[in-house]
Amino acid sequence: MKKYDYLVVGAGLFGSVFAHEAKKKGRKCLVIDKRNHIGGNCYTEEIEGINVHRYGAHIFHTSNKEVWSYVNSFVEFNRYTNSPVAKYKGELYNLPFNMNTFYQLWRVTTPEEAKSKIEEQRSEYRHITDPKNLEEQALILGGKDIYEKLIKGYTEKQWGRPASEIPAFIIKRLPFRFTFDNNYFDDIYQGIPIGGYTLLFQRLLDGIDVKLGIDYLADKDSLDRLASKVVYTGEIDKFYNYCFGKLEYRGLYFENEILDLENFQGNAVVNYTEKEVPFTRVIEHKHFEYGRQSKTYISKEYPSEFSKDDEKYYPINDERNQILFHKYNNLADKEDKVIFGGRLAEYKYYDMHHVIEKALTVSKINIE
Repeated sequence: MKKYDYLVVGAGLFGSVFAHEAKKKGRKCLVIDKRNHIGGNCYTEEIEGINVHRYGAHIFHTSNKEVWSYVNSFVEFNRYTNSPVAKYKGELYNLPFNMNTFYQLWRVTTPEEAKSKIEEQRSEYRHITDPKNLEEQALILGGKDIYEKLIKGYTEKQWGRPASEIPAFIIKRLPFRFTFDNNYFDDIYQGIPIGGYTLLFQRLLDGIDVKLGIDYLADKDSLDRLASKVVYTGEIDKFYNYCFGKLEYRGLYFENEILDLENFQGNAVVNYTEKEVPFTRVIEHKHFEYGRQSKTYISKEYPSEFSKDDEKYYPINDERNQILFHKYNNLADKEDKVIFGGRLAEYKYYDMHHVIEKALTVSKINIE
């Protein structure tokens, strides 16, 4: 007899939601994670009374009422609205591109003036009929000013190469909003868990056996014997011992600092869009929850080929990696006792609400 119905590898969103749903149906789960904490990349840690997003900013947003009701059944969310600011050579611009941005760029005050200015800027590049790279694609979509001040440097830092060497499909369109609305997302629901994301995971995993600091693949055979089925949320290529080669990711690393200031930048997220500044953005964590602590905590975010902590952040979904992933996925489809799910197992960039949607769907299909 197996001790557990499910061994869940990974205490992030997918694994935690699946385990919670299994427990609701009377199934017994063991959740393990190689890290020393639950929550995956959503993990928040309290420092100086501030809930710090340890692996970068996470803002929950969705238009799925079922998902919104689901997360709010565990924790209360505040009314935080993501309204990032871009900083370029001392100038500040609102994001996403909206009437505030256009006024800051060109001093236009009406939607018609803004549309006319954008068209004037785009007209210089009408000769580009088949954009070969991101630079050409961005110029024909938005013109020189928006590209040079708000896209070029930031994107080159993100990808670690010149925009002329980045595929054009990365920017399929540029969202222009002709209203004075700085809300970055269009979704109906948005916010941050009051008390941080870790509280959400604690409540999802309440009453479920959890063991941390456990490397599943280092002791796979003995761990597999504990349960009838495995839910695996780690890297799919690593599961198969990289037999076809490694999938590629862009990494991140953070420089963190506690400042003896009440308020450093006045906003949770400030993007630095000039290439000469090596980091892409600065996160001031207290503003996610309208904090009034006497000190503040900031994180400078640096993209890299690999993260210093070897964490995988953004899959590079180019043709080579997609071909490689499909080879691994074909192996995964043949497994009868392993369920694969989450961004690493599916080699896919997921917003948080998409992970929850997928975990709920998979749990309905698989939990007997």
